[in-house]
Amino acid sequence: MSGKVYLVGAGPGATDLLTLRAASLLGRADVVFYDALVAPQTLALAAHAAKIAVGKRSGRYSTAQKFINKRLVDAARKHAVVVRLKGGDPMLFGRAQEEIEALTAAGIEFEVVPGVTAACAASAELGVSLTRRGIARTVSFVTTRAADGEPENDWATSVIAADTAIIYMGAGLAETICATLVARGQAGGTPVAVVENATLPAKRIVLGRLCELARIAREIGSGPAVIILGEVLRQALETQASMTVSPEVTDAGAQRSL
Repeated sequence: MSGKVYLVGAGPGATDLLTLRAASLLGRADVVFYDALVAPQTLALAAHAAKIAVGKRSGRYSTAQKFINKRLVDAARKHAVVVRLKGGDPMLFGRAQEEIEALTAAGIEFEVVPGVTAACAASAELGVSLTRRGIARTVSFVTTRAADGEPENDWATSVIAADTAIIYMGAGLAETICATLVARGQAGGTPVAVVENATLPAKRIVLGRLCELARIAREIGSGPAVIILGEVLRQALETQASMTVSPEVTDAGAQRSL
């Protein structure tokens, strides 16, 4: 028997952001290999499937990618519908290409089902577009992390070159990110936001400036987070500043005007 493997995007967390195709496949699945960040409510849609955790989290125990590849091939030779359920979108920092190559080499049919990526979810939570006419026409998605044996990751060049940059898996390296970008010429006053647990009830958003990034990162928890950097955030940052002026300052200003 030769089944089919579906590389499915689970989105940023909220189950109702799954595509209709993703939800249908989960309902039909014989086996689901799922990432660490997939919500239990999403897994519950695979009511008749065997569910196997193969998640990866930075700094924690992770399933080896080669082992995942082999499990997918083996499962496709026993089951008709195999779902590889990935957080966000499979094709963005999801190591999907390695799985695609393994499936292709084994002669296994596959299909990719896109999902909402964390950058778009964070943008939606902020109510700030990643692009904006006259301000931001280029967007860069980067990660500061590189696996052992990989070439050096020159992520900073991409961040500086773009009008808006989204840094995945970077909250734990906030101090290094700030120091690297400032040393490369990025203004310390550049607006920045860290969005944690986008689309989930536990979501948290902290706005500030690049020079404050280390402090901002310390304010969030251990949930998945992305860093957004760029002038598209300027208005949101200024609005936040105007809303946090203390009553004492406002009263003093009014007395001086009288």
